[in-house]
Amino acid sequence: VQLQASGGGLVQAGESLRLSCAASGRAFSSYAVGWFRQAPGKGREFVSAMSRVLTGYADSVKGRFTISRDNAKNTVYLQMNSLKPEDTAVYFCAASANPKAYSSDYFYNYWGQGTQVTVSS
Repeated sequence: VQLQASGGGLVQAGESLRLSCAASGRAFSSYAVGWFRQAPGKGREFVSAMSRVLTGYADSVKGRFTISRDNAKNTVYLQMNSLKPEDTAVYFCAASANPKAYSSDYFYNYWGQGTQVTVSS
């Protein structure tokens, strides 16, 4: 599986962005998918994930971000509303066939290249 993330950019606080993650490969619809981010000088952190049975968000983005997927297009989305400067980071999409994959990046074995999101105050 290859993943291609896109949709990042520079926005002002309060604005929205939608990230996309296009996947190649069969059986992608059965994979868990996740979004993670890494801010400068910080470690990679969980943002949101959608497994076969669970959909969830980090507390810092709950109520503002929405993850979705279009299996016909092999694409996962992250709608980000009410963006804050602290959301500034490189965002990565990830996928895994491991049923344990959810909020821990340890279980994801396919990663996109990252897309930069910058939110100005």
